[in-house]
Amino acid sequence: MNNFINKIRSQRIWSLFMKELRQIKADKKLVVSLILPPTLQLIIFGFALNPEVTNLRLGVVDESRAAASREVVSAFVESRSFRIADYYRSSEELGQALSAGKLDAGLIIPSDFAKQRERRETARIQFLLDAVNSNTAGIAAGYAARIIAALNERSAQPLSLDVAGTPSSVRGRLVTRVALLFNPGLESAWFIVTGVLGVLLVLNGSIIGSAAMVKEKEAGTIEQLLMTPAPAAEIVTAKIAPLFVLLSTQIFLALGVGRLVFALPARGSLLLLFTAGTLCVLVGIGIGTFLATFSKSQQQAQLMGFFVNPPLSMLSGAMTPIEAMPEWMQPFTLLNPISHFSAIARGILLRGAGVDALWWHLLALIGFAVALVGISAWRFRKQLG
Repeated sequence: MNNFINKIRSQRIWSLFMKELRQIKADKKLVVSLILPPTLQLIIFGFALNPEVTNLRLGVVDESRAAASREVVSAFVESRSFRIADYYRSSEELGQALSAGKLDAGLIIPSDFAKQRERRETARIQFLLDAVNSNTAGIAAGYAARIIAALNERSAQPLSLDVAGTPSSVRGRLVTRVALLFNPGLESAWFIVTGVLGVLLVLNGSIIGSAAMVKEKEAGTIEQLLMTPAPAAEIVTAKIAPLFVLLSTQIFLALGVGRLVFALPARGSLLLLFTAGTLCVLVGIGIGTFLATFSKSQQQAQLMGFFVNPPLSMLSGAMTPIEAMPEWMQPFTLLNPISHFSAIARGILLRGAGVDALWWHLLALIGFAVALVGISAWRFRKQLG
């Protein structure tokens, strides 16, 4: 074993590798950037990118003023999705408040509501939504429909909800049993964290990789490396390897944060996840090295990164479902390595999936890693030559 270690240490590439590690160790800002920003970003994104909507301002027009109507209003409040902002005398006053932006939603209960309930007829109420924010309006409409469905579950009298601009959601009693698989608590942070992990690995890999490569140009040490007997392939490998090792540790850091802060489960193979994560790191370093070959300074490399990294993040499905994108845009996600890693991370951590279900995502990551690292190394070697 000692002979094997001594043999490795005697190799020229080992000296270059240790030289890069000493440079990274001396760069305090780089070491901090490998730990602090990814941790804060993962926590902030996990909390901030939350699709749940709570405490929507609800205006109420209760023309019935009976126990049955108060039961409906209480159901909306108890859901914690809505809070009573004010009561109004008429639908006209409620409409003015919605137009002024004072309310997010309005509930109108007609005067014959209680009588319809007593006669066991389908009683109707009207629900108005401020749809300026279409996403919030869609979520609020879903909340209201579930609230009415829950009331129908508890009562023999059918209740119909008329949402403005949409057909009536209920035409009598309808009992639905819903089974929530893999995420029974509907923890939105689990979806966000498993997606943001891939974004951080690729973005940090590209930023740090390009900075490390361009720094050699700015410091003028490229010429010194050319004077050594080491071939260009060894120089490129020695520069990429330390960054790869250090960035790979972010996988464990992110998993630890996800577990401690968001109680993120791990139902599948962590070794498989780590393998996919290392491929994602290689993709990021490949992108960064490729951009560095076209840059003469770190500022140029960072500006070029703005043309690559934001589109990769937005078209990855990491923070928003791919199904929410336009149909013509969805095929482009197949060319995005972050999209494939997000599918792997969610499959392993949340579904407990194995290689048999995720193999093609792994093959895609391998293809991206080999292509990007190969092209960037070829470009860098060409410049060294």
